[in-house]
Amino acid sequence: MEFAELIKTANVEDVVLTQPFHPPVKGTLCVTGHHLLLSARDGDSSVELLLLLRNVDAIEKSVENLLGYPSHRRRSSGQCDRSTTSSGTITIKCKDLCILQLDIPGMEECLNIASSIEALSSLDTVTEMYPFFYRPTSLRLNDKWGLCSPEQEFEQISSLSERWRLSDVNKDYSVCPTYPPAVIVPRTIDDETLRKAAKFRQGGRFPVLSYYHRKNGMVIMRSSQPLPGANRKRCREDELLLQAVNDSSNQGYIIDTRSPQLAQQARMTGGGFESKSNYSGWRRLHRNLERGKVLQESLIKLVEACNDQSNNMDRWLSKLENSKWLSHVNTALVTAGLLAECVEREGRSVLVHGAEGTDTTLLLTSLAQLILDPHSRTLSGFMALVEREWVQAGHPFQQRCAHSAFSHARLRHEAPTFLLFLDCLGQLGRQFPLALEFSEALLLRLFQEAYASNFGTFLCNSDRERCALGVKEKTHCLWQWLSQPSVRPKFTNPLYQSTELAIWPCVQPQAIQLWQGLFFRWTNNAKYLEEAWEEISLRVKQSKAKRCKESPAQETVSSEVAV
Repeated sequence: MEFAELIKTANVEDVVLTQPFHPPVKGTLCVTGHHLLLSARDGDSSVELLLLLRNVDAIEKSVENLLGYPSHRRRSSGQCDRSTTSSGTITIKCKDLCILQLDIPGMEECLNIASSIEALSSLDTVTEMYPFFYRPTSLRLNDKWGLCSPEQEFEQISSLSERWRLSDVNKDYSVCPTYPPAVIVPRTIDDETLRKAAKFRQGGRFPVLSYYHRKNGMVIMRSSQPLPGANRKRCREDELLLQAVNDSSNQGYIIDTRSPQLAQQARMTGGGFESKSNYSGWRRLHRNLERGKVLQESLIKLVEACNDQSNNMDRWLSKLENSKWLSHVNTALVTAGLLAECVEREGRSVLVHGAEGTDTTLLLTSLAQLILDPHSRTLSGFMALVEREWVQAGHPFQQRCAHSAFSHARLRHEAPTFLLFLDCLGQLGRQFPLALEFSEALLLRLFQEAYASNFGTFLCNSDRERCALGVKEKTHCLWQWLSQPSVRPKFTNPLYQSTELAIWPCVQPQAIQLWQGLFFRWTNNAKYLEEAWEEISLRVKQSKAKRCKESPAQETVSSEVAV
């Protein structure tokens, strides 16, 4: 398919753009296969629009015919004066929550532009998306893809313990289509046992190692739900796999991210949970985390509340409460804290799963690692964590992030689970401003990239799909771009101070705050906060440079005194 087939009108003159933080500007609007561009007129504002069409979540259009000006009216030059006969307005609501307005002269042009944007922004074919065409000068396609791999992770763990091995049982994705080719499993479990255990887990997601705690050797495992069904079937191989995780003298925990009622209902469709009798070395805990449609509706209600211009305090508080978004944030932090506490304070290994094991499971395992692991709180360590626990672990980004908070075309697979994870990190960063090496700017960037990106990192739903479509060979990696010396400082916390201690989030209701940096990102207040943060960063850098400059002189004075 040619993109030109979907572009009904490619260029329109005298279009007025209204966007946050800038005065309206008039210029030429251009629609391309992947972008919407507006070039300002000479002598007018220098603002230019370069909007990735994949970032468009919804558009609203209105057309007005101006009475008293017949369509055949001509200018002195002989051209039709469209601006006095009809006009149209397109409101573009983006997945990153920004709202733009385009005032377009000419009813037909307005409708054509709107139709073109709708068609180009909803392309489903992955290889037609912009990452397959994006070629930045600072990166090369043959650069290394990603920051971590199961092989690198196993190399670090093997130096600490001999109880684990790297298995390539899934090298052709036949055992589990959503796992990477290599996974870390107990050394005493062979590949044939893994194959049989995979058949007993939804989607083949058998228990694999997610995190090894260096302090006490305890681990976090993740999987999908078992499949005992209504007949309470059992799988000896799955039981052996979990037995191999624990010492005979130690009991582990299974944290099920569903309520007991939902877990029971799953038995009617073949799913279920681990029975006490067959998994005697494990104690099951149920902690219900919402997912899917409930979470998506919560985000929609929150964004609606944030865009309400009524300035009525009671109305705002009521809408905020009804969205229940902060409750979801609180529940995620509470459960992640419980998981981390089991590992750190009780010295127990933990298996985490819900139903599919691709959403709330990954939310908990990644949050717990940030609480426990100092390396995960560094910039490079955090990027590796997201790659390992979300991208490689099979979070279906293409399905979950198909739409944001504005689209009326609701798909049942959509859910802002990854956004919930980023919001929880924003809470951690607010409570522990020195503990995270990465800044809020990185969290905002990852939110934007997950929904619409120049890079291939978040494309598709699994590693298998990315390999089948050649994503790693034909697109650029987000992590490589973020790691560049010229880019890295923009996403670094200047106040960062490394600590080996765990950071335990406060989960009292009063401590959970709305993430203003995201949900009020396109307001004037957010702009002032960003300017203030830039000033803080500059002052910290100047202070560090001054100390470094004074250090040699101080050392010289000290040596003279000693003499």
